[in-house]
Amino acid sequence: MNIQDVILGILSEKPHSGYDIKRHFEEYFSFFFDASFGTIYPTLSKMEKLGLISREAVRQEGKPDKNMFTITPDGKQHFQEYLRQPAEKEVLRSDFLMHLYFGDMADEETMHTLLREALRAKQEMYEDLEHKLQELDKTGKLTPSQKLCMELGLVQYDAFIRRVQSALES
Repeated sequence: MNIQDVILGILSEKPHSGYDIKRHFEEYFSFFFDASFGTIYPTLSKMEKLGLISREAVRQEGKPDKNMFTITPDGKQHFQEYLRQPAEKEVLRSDFLMHLYFGDMADEETMHTLLREALRAKQEMYEDLEHKLQELDKTGKLTPSQKLCMELGLVQYDAFIRRVQSALES
């Protein structure tokens, strides 16, 4: 999976501006995929050159023109090929887990602080995702697979929270 495939998926739903694409990443994907404007815009340029998307400048009253991006037939074909491929093996890169792995080399208070901070951060992430899921579920905009995706994110956060709480209590 790469950002290009994700953007094609977003544009398969409807045309979006670069800003709308960034918001989509934040609203729907923040718990498992991150992308900055510095990544999104160069990728959009590359995708346009490859013929996977097209760009249309939309005039706005009193504002600069807004570029709207639309998936092309070649882009749709490329995205369908991506969906037919088996999912890649997930690779987790976690600075927290690396700190924890070498935790025996640190003092106990440092490790307790690490665990407490990670717990607090993960609880915030859980609450944020839970709130997003509830809000989006109310609108009826989530497909069953999108809802399952977000629920699986909550399950992962919950398992992390429970295990770290248990470690802190022992």
